[in-house]
Amino acid sequence: MGRVVRIGGGGGFWGDSPEGAFQIVRRGRVDYLVMDYLAEITMSLLARMKAKSADAGYPVDFIAQVMRPLAAEIAGQGVKVVTNAGGVNLDACRAALEACFAEAGVRLKVAVVRGDDVSGLADGLRAEGVREMFTGAAMPSSFSSANAYLGAFGIARALAEGADVVLTGRVVDSALVLGPLVHEFGWSVEDYDRLSAGSLAGHLIECGPQVTGGIFTDWRDVPGWDDMGFPVAVCSEDGSFEITKVDGTGGLVSPMTVAEQAVYEVGDPAAYLLPDVTCDWSGIRLEQAGVDRVRVTGAKGRAPSSTYKVSGTYADGYRSSVTVMIAGRDAADKAQRTGEAILKRASRMMAEAGFAPFTETLVEVIGAGANYGQRAAAGEVILRLSVRHPDRKALDLFGREIYPAACSMAQGMTGFSGGRPVPQPVVRLFSFLVPKDRVRVTVDAGDGEIPIAHNGMTEDDPPAPLDSGPVATPAGPLAQVPLIALAHGRSGDKGNKANIGVLARDPQYLPWLRRGLTPEAVGQWFAHFVKGEIHRYEWPGLNGFNFLMDDALGGGGVATLRNDAQGKALAQILMDMPVEVPAEWVAKGGPLEHFADEAVPA
Repeated sequence: MGRVVRIGGGGGFWGDSPEGAFQIVRRGRVDYLVMDYLAEITMSLLARMKAKSADAGYPVDFIAQVMRPLAAEIAGQGVKVVTNAGGVNLDACRAALEACFAEAGVRLKVAVVRGDDVSGLADGLRAEGVREMFTGAAMPSSFSSANAYLGAFGIARALAEGADVVLTGRVVDSALVLGPLVHEFGWSVEDYDRLSAGSLAGHLIECGPQVTGGIFTDWRDVPGWDDMGFPVAVCSEDGSFEITKVDGTGGLVSPMTVAEQAVYEVGDPAAYLLPDVTCDWSGIRLEQAGVDRVRVTGAKGRAPSSTYKVSGTYADGYRSSVTVMIAGRDAADKAQRTGEAILKRASRMMAEAGFAPFTETLVEVIGAGANYGQRAAAGEVILRLSVRHPDRKALDLFGREIYPAACSMAQGMTGFSGGRPVPQPVVRLFSFLVPKDRVRVTVDAGDGEIPIAHNGMTEDDPPAPLDSGPVATPAGPLAQVPLIALAHGRSGDKGNKANIGVLARDPQYLPWLRRGLTPEAVGQWFAHFVKGEIHRYEWPGLNGFNFLMDDALGGGGVATLRNDAQGKALAQILMDMPVEVPAEWVAKGGPLEHFADEAVPA
């Protein structure tokens, strides 16, 4: 591969195991350790922390659990660290980090990338009539946080200034990897194919072991869950790279595990919009290059847009949830009636106390098909009851009136978990666009602020939609099999949108998947959840499709009352959808004969 740069993904979210960073530093043989701490809702939580204390507003785990125990080894090996652990308080995080290094007796230079906080622009943008980019809603009167997704070139400049550790606030997750590659290989702002490839490398390792066999459809094939290997991207100057994992760890790196992460949280694979490049990943190729090693090629790119995407968050009342187990005959019916009765009782008492009605309520009978949109016989179920209200005191009343059901409603009710529910703030996401030239991005490497120029100030014409391939034409008897017989996949979320990538296990299955998995059919399967449009995008390089579903998560994040707030289970639910195939495929000797017991005549 010629000269390579090895970048290890040591953590995929705030709360991930610190074992990932230990693996990468001690056994990964890497040039860079990258760690992702920020999600949309995390920004709001950090903003609330900073409002209470000027020294707060960043994930303290980064210092306590990663840098303090590893500082000497990082310095000794010359590993550079790039992370968005600066949160909403870059200066406080840097001060804590420098104190940590002083305590460890090491000299490491820390640089910060500033500019993502655009809350100061909110009033002007509101006056200009800027609206939510997906729903068209008007901007709220105030934000808890408003942060633009910055790109990779600030990170690259910080490294060029000699930084050993680069702290950022909100950047696109993939920029944590692209920044080091721009620095190491000298890629320019117009090296669009390479910028796209570097972004893909970042996208693949940003969620830690999700690319090394974590949450894989064929989970039985993945060994060593107790010691899952964290990923390493081995990157070349031409943009090609290989995905592997730390030696001697659990997990699995195969074209299938890598493909599932490639489709994760993506919309149109031919137009994945990032601040540095518009990516076309529709034709990427994955090849097994060795044991637990997959070579990735074929990423294309073109000019980015003239805007940054901004994720704003704002407070919208409170929510409360409780779960209890209900057992015995007709458990599902008992649970449903119990939930409805508790809501009716609490609503009556709230009205008597002068409170307005609940803003939203939800009864989920988990174990009886609540997430499948159907009822099923079950001897034990979990009743999950969720409510939302603008007044916290109303939810205190709701919490008080749950336990009395244990003596007054269904027999078999038990397992009240966690005591009375504590009302939690509802934080909603408001996404909008801001022109790049109104955002000042700088790097502070200790010698003053260095401005970073914006790229992509001109618009490209959108690409033509990818042509659909052939649709199967039945020529004989048909049988229905579950989708999992033909495909594997993964689902994720983007605010209130959900995506499901569906990847054929064999190219011969594609025409039948194209025939059976129409947007209308998928919409009918998820009619109990999805309230908006469903878009199906072809993904020819991966022999599959990506479905993007609008208004699919009940508000998403911590705004939704659903148990599956981020659509993590949607792909698995879709895998049970029946799809028609030639009956001979499930006959003895056919490619799907091991599904013969599940097949039914069509």
